[in-house]
Amino acid sequence: MDLQLAGKVALVTGASVGIGRGIARVLAAEGCRLALLARRRPLLEAVAAELPASAAPLVVAEDLTDPDAAPRIRDAVLGRFGRCDILVNNAGGSRGQPPGELGAEDVWQEAMELNFHAARRLTHALVPAMRAQGFGRIVNVTGPDEPLAMNPANAPNGATHIWAKALSRELARDGVTVNSIPPGIIRSEQIDQRVLPTEEARRARAEQVPAGYLGQPEDLAVLVAFLASPLARYITGQVVHVDGGARRASA
Repeated sequence: MDLQLAGKVALVTGASVGIGRGIARVLAAEGCRLALLARRRPLLEAVAAELPASAAPLVVAEDLTDPDAAPRIRDAVLGRFGRCDILVNNAGGSRGQPPGELGAEDVWQEAMELNFHAARRLTHALVPAMRAQGFGRIVNVTGPDEPLAMNPANAPNGATHIWAKALSRELARDGVTVNSIPPGIIRSEQIDQRVLPTEEARRARAEQVPAGYLGQPEDLAVLVAFLASPLARYITGQVVHVDGGARRASA
């Protein structure tokens, strides 16, 4: 299937490792030109070096939690490519707490800033350009809505889903769609180093997944590519889980 993505411009946040890197590689393979955003420039440059020349990768080293970052990022992307067709809000992170602890105030504030406000500001900065060109795809990589324990990152996930639904209704007639993807356990730097740091832990968690294994970044990236395509024009305001069947609720 031709996803009709050749020549489209995609900005992927959190693109230096894991899911973001996988998304960038899949979009580049489909013919997109890429803007890669994260804080660690050397890692971004390594990702850019992996991409085909047709991706014409732009490396943007910015901290999204800086309230002034969004207009700088917008100007860098539009200045280089003249447009932005696809925004993948992938930057974020879990903030799991030790058993019995509720989390300090600064942890809650930081989690909301990183996992909600940063993506909201960047999206709002790029929406006018998408509206003007009559095409846009916004895909938010969020997180599970079935919390197993206290985690300040869960609340921003819910906030993102509600904001994205409202935004999808606002932009639908402008040719701009907005969807969210909560991943299950996808192999990434965060999962491998913090959540499941040993092979034993990974095997134990895989046994809890109906599919029987932990996902790879490309398992999620293929859905991002489809939702980012012109073919997905009638899919908006949705939350689509990619978790190997781990989510227990049916809706």
